[in-house]
Amino acid sequence: MVRGDVKAARRPELRLPELRGYGGGLEPDGDYDGLEFTGTDLGGQDGAGARFLDCVLAGCGLDGTRLRHARVLDSRLTGVRGVGTDLAEATFRDVELFDARLGGTQLHGAVLERVLIRGGKIDYLNLRKARLRDVVFESCVLVEPDFAGARLERVAFVDCAVRSADFGSATLTDVDLRGAGPLEIARGLDRLSGAVISTAQLLDLAPALAGELGIRVED
Repeated sequence: MVRGDVKAARRPELRLPELRGYGGGLEPDGDYDGLEFTGTDLGGQDGAGARFLDCVLAGCGLDGTRLRHARVLDSRLTGVRGVGTDLAEATFRDVELFDARLGGTQLHGAVLERVLIRGGKIDYLNLRKARLRDVVFESCVLVEPDFAGARLERVAFVDCAVRSADFGSATLTDVDLRGAGPLEIARGLDRLSGAVISTAQLLDLAPALAGELGIRVED
């Protein structure tokens, strides 16, 4: 369904305090408050259940980092990179993620609220059964993102590429896809009720929509 009254996503408004530099590692259920991680290699470390409040992670390595059930609040991540980062069932609230280079990030069952993802490239992002509310994807590239079974409310895609997305069994409310170019949907075209797309996108998706509906198009 195409709608003109889509509600805009609210963006995070960070007001970070003066931060203290931190060069140590992660611990399960660790508590990190008002810290700045700069260029720290956190690859392979276990921070499951940790809490990050008023933190900045800049240029950090996250290869295979385990952060399942972590809580990231009022924080900024910039230039982080990694493959296979485990953030399943984590919580992100009032978070900015800038210029990330990530692959195979596990965010299934996660909760994202007032999150801005700007710049960078994320391959094979797993957001299955996640809950996204007031989330903006801006000027980034998403390759095969998986939103299957997720709930998206007030989510916007702004000047970004979305390739081979899976929306199977997802629920969309006030999702603005007009700024996605290209917009490629591999699965879940029937779940786009509650989203708004442009006329040009509708024309691009027409062959796939016809196939989804079992319509044979012949000239």
